[in-house]
Amino acid sequence: MLARFYHNLVLKNPKSVFSILIVILICFSYYSKDFRLDASSETLLIDGDPDLKYLEEISERYGSKEFLILTYTPNEGMVSDISINNLLSLKYKIQSLDWVHSVITLLDVPLLNSTDLPLQERLTNFKTLKDDDIDKDRGFNEIISSPVFRNFVISEDGKTSGIIVYLKKNDLTDFSNKTKKEIEISKDLIKKQNHQNIIEIRDVIKSYEDIGKIHLGGIPMIADDMMSFIKSDIIVFGLGVFIFIVFTLWFVFRKLIWIIVPISSCFFSVTIMTGILGLLNWKVTVISSNFIALMLILTMAMNIHMSTRFLQLSESYPDKTILELITMTTNKMFWPILYTVLTTIIAFLSLIFSEIKPIIDFGWMMTLGLLTSFIITFTLLPCLISLVPKEKISLKNSKESNFTKFLGKISQNYQKLIFVFTGIIILLSLFGISKLEVENSFINYFSKKTEIYKGMKLIDEKLGGTTPLEVILKFPKKKEVQSQEDDEFENWGDGDNENNDNEEKYWFTKDKIDKIASVHNYLDNLPQIGKVLSFSSIIDVATLLNNNKPLGTLEMGVLYSKIPQNIKSEIVDPYISIKDNEARISLRIIDSQENLRRNDLIKKIKSDLINKIGLKKDEFKLAGVLILFNNLLQSLFKSQILTLGLVMIGIFIMFLILFRNIKLALIGVIPNFIAAFFILGIIGLMEIPLDMMTITIAAITIGIAVDNSIHYIYRYIEEFKNSKDYNETITLCHSTVGRAILNTSITIVFGFSILVLSKFIPTIYFGIFTGLAMLFAMISVLTLLPSLILFVKPLEE
Repeated sequence: MLARFYHNLVLKNPKSVFSILIVILICFSYYSKDFRLDASSETLLIDGDPDLKYLEEISERYGSKEFLILTYTPNEGMVSDISINNLLSLKYKIQSLDWVHSVITLLDVPLLNSTDLPLQERLTNFKTLKDDDIDKDRGFNEIISSPVFRNFVISEDGKTSGIIVYLKKNDLTDFSNKTKKEIEISKDLIKKQNHQNIIEIRDVIKSYEDIGKIHLGGIPMIADDMMSFIKSDIIVFGLGVFIFIVFTLWFVFRKLIWIIVPISSCFFSVTIMTGILGLLNWKVTVISSNFIALMLILTMAMNIHMSTRFLQLSESYPDKTILELITMTTNKMFWPILYTVLTTIIAFLSLIFSEIKPIIDFGWMMTLGLLTSFIITFTLLPCLISLVPKEKISLKNSKESNFTKFLGKISQNYQKLIFVFTGIIILLSLFGISKLEVENSFINYFSKKTEIYKGMKLIDEKLGGTTPLEVILKFPKKKEVQSQEDDEFENWGDGDNENNDNEEKYWFTKDKIDKIASVHNYLDNLPQIGKVLSFSSIIDVATLLNNNKPLGTLEMGVLYSKIPQNIKSEIVDPYISIKDNEARISLRIIDSQENLRRNDLIKKIKSDLINKIGLKKDEFKLAGVLILFNNLLQSLFKSQILTLGLVMIGIFIMFLILFRNIKLALIGVIPNFIAAFFILGIIGLMEIPLDMMTITIAAITIGIAVDNSIHYIYRYIEEFKNSKDYNETITLCHSTVGRAILNTSITIVFGFSILVLSKFIPTIYFGIFTGLAMLFAMISVLTLLPSLILFVKPLEE
């Protein structure tokens, strides 16, 4: 019934169907104008992660601002007049940008120990390096030895300084009382403004490039560069795959019509899918940036199978008309191609269990994309063939493939060797899989040639690390008892604000100070951690100001109440919250450190704070970007391990439904499961940590690789009915469907290899390893699969 409806509606009316497809293409081309990209940090987070909400609360409580950071390595000495003047000029130039809130440099650090004035006067009217009456060397030595500013605005060797550029709060970021559409519009405007901001500050840096080496870093810069990477990848992948497809089609068919027809299918499929993404407001992220390349590859695979079968039928039945040949081709190819699409969809749908919105969207994108490609393949391709005279369609000579013929002989004559070799691969794969681990080395996601990498590397090595982590200490709520020390410091007090002063003075108990110091010192001694900042750092500075005499707890409280607000807001308030009865310890991870294992580090810190420091579980909490990205990968790892099993079961069920033979179903899935295990084993043996893209390779590999098994077995069953001879059928299949499998596999392998042109390292790994998996799967299907058929003999002779 369905075949008759398809025949009467589509195959008999090629011009009408083609006209309808053109109208559909034009309509979706219009919506493709709404096609959007997104490289914000939100795209790399678990949707609804409670740690994200907690981090936002902490950022609000301690006054965290969005910022860019520049590294400045002057040609002259850091405190030479030339370097100071250049740095001052650069600061004022950046400060003049209308989107900059403030700029903190080496020249803004309050020098509290570089003069001999009384302490109160030093606090009230502090000096900085830019003041003429300050001893520059003495001031520089104070900064470079400061527990607060060393490895923050100055490197330990004194050769590189950090320039912190705080951004003005953008009113567009207030999403309260806005509709979903208004929020999306605001986000797009923010991205455009951020892009313009990055262009402006890079122009400033360029104008100062003769004064030394200057690199730009920070989340806004990374987000903007990532956007550029996505745009570049989409263009490069699409163009690269397109060129390779044209070359492959010419190599395989050597006729213009068999280049135009499949390319047209690819063009229609990708354009319509782009329009669908625009219509549904699905944004392409780093993770889904290769969807166009994948669609081109998978659409081309369908078209090559269809085209090859059509040409083989036209050779076998030269007297039949175009309509008859197309009808035969679609009848014979509909079910195998439908099942290849469905099995691939199962693989991509496994991504929806990841809890990460961009990965979930990627799964749905590819599902819709595959359905689109399937519909276009079975409508546009027959229409175009019908519109071309028969003499211009057929190939003059149909060459045999020596390679598939060779693999066919191996599968028939060397079964034991194939099984032994397969067993060795399985054992090596299992050993490699046992060594797999999940990591999120953010700095290593980028090529060493990119500005992101250079800036992050310098910040990592010279300015105390890159990836932030927060340790929040929560103190028990109990009534503080006024100390006898109160009377000793009455001269510090202010009667008008006695109540506020008392609340502040009596907060600084010995128990709290000791607890902050012990946690700070523990973290500071971990080799994986760079800069650590806390109230303990401020205490160390205060001790230096007090002639190296430790301050009493009440002294600390009184000193806190007397510190000028501008100093307090910069170096004290970010680390304690008297109102919330807690303290914040801010630290950064040395992200480029070899053998760094972030999940293990997080577990170690949590364990040691309880077992070594003596804290209770409810007395501390970890937060920060490190936690968020670690949550992402751990969640993805768990979900993909579980869904990999579901993918295998789902595909096995599909094989059962298609072939109605449990032996053939088992035989069909084995080569592809081994291909997935093989590539995971290779990744493990090479000690390459799994990340947000490579972790999806196994499921996607199975989904795409099973296409070969479906086409081969489906054709084998068809040919076996005529010959009833296993060996003869293998020879025939290797010379027919085997050629189509070889051609599509080459297209897929080299199509994925285009991804190595990306600037995003996970994308490169994804391309290399998925391509290798496809190559292994193709060889396995043309050797192990027929060997298993000969060994099991699943069909009735």
